Amino acid sequence: MSFPDLPPVPEPDSLLEPIEAEVVPLPTDERPHRGSAGGPVPFADQVPATEQVLPSWVPRGDNAEAPPTAYVPPWAGQDNSTAGHPGTGGFNTGGFGAASSVNGSPGTGPFSGGFPAATGPQPAQPNVPPYPDGSEQTTVIPPVAPPAGFDHSETRHDQTGHNHVESPVLQGDSRPLDDGTLVKRERQAPRKGWRRAVYKATGGTINPRNPRSEVYREKLVSAIRTPLAGDYRIAVLSLKGGVGKTTTAIALGSTLASLRGDRVIAVDANPDLGTLAQRLPRETDSTVRDLLADRNLNRYSDIREHTSQAPSRLEVLASERDPAAAEAFNDEEYRGVLGILQRFYNIIITDCGTGLSNSVMKGVLDTADSIIVVSSPAIDGARSAASTLDWLDAHGFGRLVSSAIVVISSSRPGSPNVDIEQMTEYFSARCRAIRLVGFDDHLAEGADVDLNLMSKSTRMAFMELAATVATDFTNPRHR
Repeated sequence: MSFPDLPPVPEPDSLLEPIEAEVVPLPTDERPHRGSAGGPVPFADQVPATEQVLPSWVPRGDNAEAPPTAYVPPWAGQDNSTAGHPGTGGFNTGGFGAASSVNGSPGTGPFSGGFPAATGPQPAQPNVPPYPDGSEQTTVIPPVAPPAGFDHSETRHDQTGHNHVESPVLQGDSRPLDDGTLVKRERQAPRKGWRRAVYKATGGTINPRNPRSEVYREKLVSAIRTPLAGDYRIAVLSLKGGVGKTTTAIALGSTLASLRGDRVIAVDANPDLGTLAQRLPRETDSTVRDLLADRNLNRYSDIREHTSQAPSRLEVLASERDPAAAEAFNDEEYRGVLGILQRFYNIIITDCGTGLSNSVMKGVLDTADSIIVVSSPAIDGARSAASTLDWLDAHGFGRLVSSAIVVISSSRPGSPNVDIEQMTEYFSARCRAIRLVGFDDHLAEGADVDLNLMSKSTRMAFMELAATVATDFTNPRHR
């Protein structure tokens, strides 16, 4: 079988034909040329950036003035090229360290030895431009940490010409290194209620937060337990009877004794057959006169023979029960009793009578650290309390008025018809604090006072009163 003759295959080079191309020279201003051959140059009529008139607040490049002088640390003059810390150069002001060059010459920095130095003039850093209104903007550079081994001490010359070195005080954390700052303590376990049940059922894995009322109570307990150096004497008084003066003395003393670890005693200084000892279980028939007649009082156990102690640990020293001899209890005898008790007790509460002019009241007020004035939420009770403060001011006991605590005790249920807020504002301007004690069925019985039988609100009110009293334990005495 025969095939027709085919034309010869051309060589590869013969397929390429020369193409004539026109070479267009670049523009003389070295700006990018994007036009066609022989065509107009785009933006050719635009004024170069260097010839534009710019606002005064726009950076002007090389025409800018030298930057303002920045803070120079005392070690800036050292050679930091090999120290490994920022010094006088190494970076520009817009970055990490100081300016690498101000006049266009390269600077020396922490990395100048590890990298080749730049050759030729370097562009100067533009100055911080002023604001449009012409005011200058200040460059704030944070202080640089001193290098390792830098000596902070300074050598000063005193008046005698001798040199002495002063080292600056380090401004560090002022918190003490104790258990509260170093030891991580777990949240306190709940003491009662469903939170306690959940805590025990989960083996402590779930520990619910205590309610706010419990947190507040713990703060009151902490305030009540304020340490006390020596003894502190409180006088509970009122010009009007039947307002709850004796009840306040017993409840306050019981609260302090039950929450503190020191000894608390209440003394009946009422010359008119006081009833203080009748508000708790009676353990002895001894009175203040029996205590003064005892010449063998060398130990605390000797004093306990003359006092009665309540379940709250509060002790009570009864007054004289003989009507004929009760009037003879005077200032000198009270001071004698106080001199004995202050050796064995930290807190001494005195239940005063309703009068202020009797002999024993002079000794009570002269030796008291603070007073508690009890009033009822009634007009006559408020007037009596105000008259008590006026009498004290007039007889030279102004220090007791300014530190006094007014207790407004309600003797019947329900809201009083008197504006309690106005009473509070009046006494707040004259006294240190005002506390309100609502009606309580247990206290209204007139029998033995038991903290466990009080209502929750009444017990909280006496805790607040005790905490207010305890805040004065750290103050210096003025008696």
